[in-house]
Amino acid sequence: MPEIPFTKGHGTGNDFVIVADPEGELDLTPEQVAALCDRHFGIGADGLLRVVRSRAIGEGRSALAEDADAEWFMDYRNADGSVAEMCGNGVRVFARYVLDTGLATLDPAAALPIGTRGGVKRVTRSDAGFEVDLGRWRAEDGDPLVRAKGLDVARPGMGVDLGNPHVVVALASDGELEELDLGVVPVIDPAPAHGANVEFVVPQDPLVTGGVGHLRMRVFERGVGETLSCGTGTVAAALAVRSWAGANAPSEWRVEVPGGTLGVRMFSDEDGERVALSGPATLVFSGTVALA
Repeated sequence: MPEIPFTKGHGTGNDFVIVADPEGELDLTPEQVAALCDRHFGIGADGLLRVVRSRAIGEGRSALAEDADAEWFMDYRNADGSVAEMCGNGVRVFARYVLDTGLATLDPAAALPIGTRGGVKRVTRSDAGFEVDLGRWRAEDGDPLVRAKGLDVARPGMGVDLGNPHVVVALASDGELEELDLGVVPVIDPAPAHGANVEFVVPQDPLVTGGVGHLRMRVFERGVGETLSCGTGTVAAALAVRSWAGANAPSEWRVEVPGGTLGVRMFSDEDGERVALSGPATLVFSGTVALA
């Protein structure tokens, strides 16, 4: 069996197998991706990041049309091998990898554009590690109901599109959050055509301290299951809680996830509101692995 080099990395516990394939020569099947991400028989991860030059992958040409400097494309796969549009934690880990391996450089005041299926994302350095400008967001129409094991009744959710789909559900207490059994897939009614990540959130008391909002979150990621963190899910949760809190809610949030703490910042430009995610990105170890 052929062997390929890999690196393991994570952002607040949301972990990834990273495979460098600059010229797009490696055609990983969904079954191979799932085997690599398997926690019992493989390396183990929430997903796989293939590092490929934008010009070498079909979706990357759209990234280059959006930003000619987006040399690198993040080909992101869920742990079950399915293709995903975006991953906020993954973008930070991807940036850490290309910078630490010398594939890219990033001056202190500059931004690194990275192509994704959800558009080009620009990464800058921050005190927490990296900040990713996730661009504009959109609230979805409709009032989905979410059933989850551990909740006595279905709860209403808010749909948020960040290049990938989310449904955010508010819970009444930390106890409710801790009693959830996310080993069982939450059921969304009506079911989104392509599925959705589901975030369960509890606003903290006090909600705002020093102009910064605070909340706790757990997440079930489609194609993966419960993860210790979800970057775009963190942003979706902060946007939903701000919407529920009303006009005086802050535009800066700290979100506690099982794997750590992430920052969310909402800001305006000439075309509307944008959102940014900040947090750490860590490379853990490297090696080689045989492909089945």
